[in-house]
Amino acid sequence: MADQTLQIPDTLPIYFMHEHVVFPHMVFPLFVKAKRLAVVEEAINREHLIGLVLCRSVEDCAYDDLAEIGTLCRIRQMVRLPEGGAKVIVEGLLRIRLKGVVQQQPYLLAMIEAVEDEPCSGLVTEALVQSVNALLKIALAYGRPLPGDVLKMIDQINEPGRLADLVTVYLNLEVQVQQKILETLNPLERLKEVYLQLTTEVQKMQVRGEVQSEVARRVGKTQKEYILREQMRQIQEELGEEDPRQSEFNELRRQVAEAGMPDSVLAIADKELRRLERINPASPEHTVARTYIEYLCSAPWQKGTEDRLDIGYAQQVLDEDHYDLKKIKERILEYLAVRSLKADTKGPILCFVGPPGVGKTSLGRSIARAMGRKFIRISLGGMKDEAEIRGHRRTYIGALPGRVIQEICRAEANNPVFMLDEVDKIGQDFRGDPASALLEVLDPEQNNTFTDHYLDVPFDLSRVMFIATANVLDPVPSALRDRMEVISLPGYSEEEKLQIAIRYLITKQVGENGLAGRDFTIDEAALKRLIRDYTREAGVRGLDRHIASLCRKVAKQIAQGDEPSKLIRADDLEKLLGPRRFFTSVAEEEDRVGVATGLAWTEAGGDILFVEATRMAGKGALILTGSLGEVMQESARAALSFVQANAAAFGISPEMFADQDIHIHVPSGAIPKDGPSAGVTMATALVSLYTGHALRRDVAMTGELTLSGRILPVGGIKEKVLAARRAGVKTVLLPEKNREHLEEVDQPLREGLNIHFVASLPEILQTALARITNNLPPLVPHPDPSAEFFVPPP
Repeated sequence: MADQTLQIPDTLPIYFMHEHVVFPHMVFPLFVKAKRLAVVEEAINREHLIGLVLCRSVEDCAYDDLAEIGTLCRIRQMVRLPEGGAKVIVEGLLRIRLKGVVQQQPYLLAMIEAVEDEPCSGLVTEALVQSVNALLKIALAYGRPLPGDVLKMIDQINEPGRLADLVTVYLNLEVQVQQKILETLNPLERLKEVYLQLTTEVQKMQVRGEVQSEVARRVGKTQKEYILREQMRQIQEELGEEDPRQSEFNELRRQVAEAGMPDSVLAIADKELRRLERINPASPEHTVARTYIEYLCSAPWQKGTEDRLDIGYAQQVLDEDHYDLKKIKERILEYLAVRSLKADTKGPILCFVGPPGVGKTSLGRSIARAMGRKFIRISLGGMKDEAEIRGHRRTYIGALPGRVIQEICRAEANNPVFMLDEVDKIGQDFRGDPASALLEVLDPEQNNTFTDHYLDVPFDLSRVMFIATANVLDPVPSALRDRMEVISLPGYSEEEKLQIAIRYLITKQVGENGLAGRDFTIDEAALKRLIRDYTREAGVRGLDRHIASLCRKVAKQIAQGDEPSKLIRADDLEKLLGPRRFFTSVAEEEDRVGVATGLAWTEAGGDILFVEATRMAGKGALILTGSLGEVMQESARAALSFVQANAAAFGISPEMFADQDIHIHVPSGAIPKDGPSAGVTMATALVSLYTGHALRRDVAMTGELTLSGRILPVGGIKEKVLAARRAGVKTVLLPEKNREHLEEVDQPLREGLNIHFVASLPEILQTALARITNNLPPLVPHPDPSAEFFVPPP
């Protein structure tokens, strides 16, 4: 209840506060700045009464920013400070409500009215008061600081509103929560809110107490273990026994001495060992330091295998494991020859590029066996973390060296054959770029001082023979590509696949499927049909799977007690493997108008593709379908522009382009296609479409066509020639500037193919148009001597 002798004025000076809420019956020290002393002096002149109200704004406060409910206070004391301002002691009397503003300057003066607590009593009130008192005692037991006189005062207070105000002061709640409690006029509701806040506070204190108890228990356990170990060490010294920990250090010293580290690394290892002796064994840092020293000891600083430099033996091993691949075998023999003349030569950095299944990975194993070296292989496909190459800093929990150092430590040799598989499939994200980290690893001028982040000391990789593999070189960064010697494996012809199957695959699958020692083989004709009708690939992985499937069929017959097949002929394939999957002979197809045969290069090797063109009534639009990439779409537009620009020279009426749409489609629409090498194929299909001359399906072509009519060179010549041979093509048209690249194709692989080099589109038309089968007259020079192209007569 309000003091009966207190005369509450109608207007009151208002002092606004930002960070505190003053409650009735609360004594509060207030530090007032010099510029706000006017409101305090006015309050002293007005019976020492002042209103303290929370301001919700951050900057200077206006009346609209004040809370509606505040506290009427009496100034008990004011002490002026030397630096200006004053310290004012105020005592909260009762709640007040602001009713309006009287003045804003030089200080805030507002109309007020007193707010009385609503009366409340009963069993609920008594129970709530007792519960709050009990919680306060629990908080005090958990170490909550509470002045003794306050605790006595709380025991004597039975009014719920006053008890709520007093407890709120000592709860250290947020300002907004305190203001909410101040504005709760019902004493019982106010005490309920305080009870909830006090319950939350006690629960937090309980959790903190449990955590502190657990920490104290663990620390006590660690100290106890340390004391017991020290006592044990003292007892062992008295008995003349060796301390196990000292024995461990002695073993580490021996390993460090025998590791053959360079002097700079040895100094770091000795320093870490002395540091390890001072670390408590129970500390996590002890494990980190010990693991680091063990990695330094396990690294093969001076340890390596002796190279077998017998070139004849190496040639024998390579021939046993792989058929053909002359260029790669020659490169390995050259390295061995140089190694025999100069022992300290640096290891080469090779990169095998070719379609899947041509033997890139298995070739690395053969090279290691031929040289008598250890073989290491890691897959880089999908790797996105730079730390996989360079390792983690030792400051991270669970840090380890990179895969390069880890694998060399496992191999226990500093000169293995190290294969980096799928280098073209390295990823990149926020954890770094592994391809950039490989720049130092694959540089013979830098990798003799390769520094792993975990070891943090240079390690010599110059004796390692690195071999990278890739399906395509385009995704490999140019800086990384420049550090490697690229060797291409274009794929195998049918004859080469046949020899590989006879020499390697059948023997391998017979052994793996339990048919070793049994009279079982596959007829050569069956292998040829298997290659031609059931596989279409540059490598032999699919062929290997089909041979394994045939072996399993025979194994099943033996397991069922049936008479097994001893010889599989060509006629048996359809019964064992189902109908043929590929129809590779384009010679069987009929010649058609607007359909040209092209040659393409893919990650899986060379392949043929057909370009189909048709026309329909329209407005001269060009429609392109078949999952064509941007470059291939540009080639199609360039081919159409060239044919339109030279329509008269080809005997095509220019008016035909104005009122007709053209649709170019490349079948197998689900397979993405891109590249400029189909330019001449599209132009040939368009000329055939508009002249009505059918194109020979057994003539395949490739080349990039420019708007000026030049035919530019393209890549993948060997792959494309092999694809044409597999498909039954009789004639291949290649750009004139690719003449030198034909030398990559061995003479036996060209047998049965008529290969022509062309420099202009008319030369292609002379060969590709099916004039004989369609009874069309031959192409003759244009009557206009200045014309550059050949046209059929009308």
